[in-house]
Amino acid sequence: MYVIAIGWLYVTVLMAATEENITAGVLTFVLYGIAPLALFLWLFGTPQRSRNRLAREAVDDAIGKEDGADAGRDQ
Repeated sequence: MYVIAIGWLYVTVLMAATEENITAGVLTFVLYGIAPLALFLWLFGTPQRSRNRLAREAVDDAIGKEDGADAGRDQ
């Protein structure tokens, strides 16, 4: 997935470099490069985020909610 992102950024940097002025280059890079790439990475990263959340919940259940970290008032 990251190879696609790197390739897309390479293409948009080259597109931005061929623009006539700096404003057009920056807008080309942001609107054609960064914004679609952020959406792509967010959408394709959703399954991994779900797996990570389930793994964290499984670890929390295995450890238990009361792990004794709070000593309380009398100690």
